[in-house]
Amino acid sequence: MPERTGKYTLKISNNVTIRSSVGAAGKKESEGPLGKYFDITFTDNTLGQPTWEKSESALQKTAVCELLKKNGLVNADIDVIFAGDLLNQCISSTFGLRELNIPFLGQYGACSTMAQTMAVASIFIDSGAAERAIAVTSSHFCSAERQFRLPIEYGGQRTPTAQWTVTGSGAALLDKSNGDVTVKYITIGRIVDMKVKDATNMGAAMAPAAADTLYNFFTDTDTKPTDYDLILTGDLGKVGSELLKEILQRRNINLSDNYNDCGLMIFDLEGQDVHAGGSGCGCSASVFCSYVMKQLQAGNLKNILFIATGALMSPTSSQQGESIPSIAHLLNICSNK
Repeated sequence: MPERTGKYTLKISNNVTIRSSVGAAGKKESEGPLGKYFDITFTDNTLGQPTWEKSESALQKTAVCELLKKNGLVNADIDVIFAGDLLNQCISSTFGLRELNIPFLGQYGACSTMAQTMAVASIFIDSGAAERAIAVTSSHFCSAERQFRLPIEYGGQRTPTAQWTVTGSGAALLDKSNGDVTVKYITIGRIVDMKVKDATNMGAAMAPAAADTLYNFFTDTDTKPTDYDLILTGDLGKVGSELLKEILQRRNINLSDNYNDCGLMIFDLEGQDVHAGGSGCGCSASVFCSYVMKQLQAGNLKNILFIATGALMSPTSSQQGESIPSIAHLLNICSNK
C-alpha cells in the first residue's frame, strides 16, 4: 500500500514499474527536435477520419494498440485503463477506446492528465487493486482550437504568450514486473488560482500550481532540486517556465540546469513558429512516453521529477468571466539501470 510521506506525498511501497510506453505524434511534432524518438508519427493529421475529434480518438487508440502489440499483450491482459483528454466529456478517450473492452476510468486534469493517469495507475497497482494498468492521454491541435478558442478556418492571430496544442498521444503500461523504470513517490497537487483570466497565456495560469506542488514535494521528502537528474514540467512553455523559476526562487529554491519543460522540448520555438511553446494533454504525454522513457530505460537519466500541469477551465467558464484555476501532479521516477 502507498505510505503517506509528509502532508501531500505518497511513497510507493511495492515495485511499481513503468514497463513500457508509446509516444505518438503528428506531422508538426515529428518535424521538431524530438521527432526521431516518437514510436509512431503521422504525416496526415486527419488519420483518415472525417472530423478532428475522430482523428484524436484514432490517435489515442493507435497509441494503446501499439503499446499492447509492443509488449505481446491482448486487451484481456489489462485490468484497467486510465484515460483522458481535453475535450468535453473526454470524448477522445471514450470513443477511441470503447471497442477495446478494457475496464475504463476516465480522467480529467487538463494538460496534467498524463501525470494524473500514471499516478492513479501506480496507486491501483501498489494497493493490489490491479496487476496491469495503462495510462494514456492525447490532444489534437485542431480539436482543441475548435473547443477552446476559434475554428482554425477563422484565421485569428495568436498572441506572443499563446502556446501550440500538440497533436500527440502517450500511453504507458504499469505493472509489478522487475523493470528498469519505477515510480517512487507521487504528490497530488492542489488547485491554485491566481486569478489569471487570459486564456492565451496558459503558462502564467499554471506556473503557480507547479511551484506549489514542487515546493510541497521537496518539503515532504526533504530533498532539493540538485538531487535529481531532470525536473520536467509539462507544459508551461516559455512564459510559464520563467515564472516557475521566479516563484520558487522567492522560496529559496533554485531550479538550475537540470530543469526543462515539455512545451519547450517538443518544438523548435524559433524555426516552427509556435510562439511560447507546446501545450495540450498530448504534449507532456508524448514527450515523456518517447524521449524521457528511452533515456530512463537506457540509464542516461537515473532520478527524475515529472510534473504535468493543467488549466482547469472550460469555454463556458471563460465566457462567464471566470479565472483559470490550475493543477500540477508530480511523479518521482527512477531508473534501475
